[in-house]
Amino acid sequence: MFVRAYLRASTDEQDANRARAELESFCVERGLTVASWYVENESGSKLARPELFRLLSDARPGDVLLVEQVDRLSRLTESDWESLKAEITARKVRIVAQDLPTSWMMLTATKPDDFTARIFEAINAMLLDMLAAVARKDYEDRRRRQAQGQAKAKAEGKYKGRPADQKQHRRIAGLLKDGMSWAAIMEEAECSRTTVAAVAKALKQAA
Repeated sequence: MFVRAYLRASTDEQDANRARAELESFCVERGLTVASWYVENESGSKLARPELFRLLSDARPGDVLLVEQVDRLSRLTESDWESLKAEITARKVRIVAQDLPTSWMMLTATKPDDFTARIFEAINAMLLDMLAAVARKDYEDRRRRQAQGQAKAKAEGKYKGRPADQKQHRRIAGLLKDGMSWAAIMEEAECSRTTVAAVAKALKQAA
């Protein structure tokens, strides 16, 4: 069984490799070996994640996509989650999440009969959908609480705004120099028109 492990953290300040040792132990306990690791710092709310899709591109039918928790794989909207599931299903890759026992409890068991296998697949699919929905709700709740906190701080004159994302600004600057349109940059860098304008202004002043 070819196991491909996917590790993700949302920002560069977080350690995407944090769960690596735990996943290795998880596999050792079940007589499995992680054959390949895919690590990235990208938001789980984004469908476009290079390492995740490199994993799927490398995968062969029957491979296992191993994650610590379902939210490492998805904090996606319902439509994006359905798109990702369709890609995974098309490649015949099996999702195994450490926090979802139904996804791994039969990994080393004797092959079940067709009826039992179908029952487990149905239960597992339902639980995956549920955990993905919970992960999305948690993401939206945190964003809403953050916005509420910022609104309160602004009302009290205490909010200074987020510091500029220098990595994002450098990326935008590079795309501007490459001649990419503002609309394309906004989509590529997942930023507002205001941010692109600010970077363009800074480039013009520095010229």
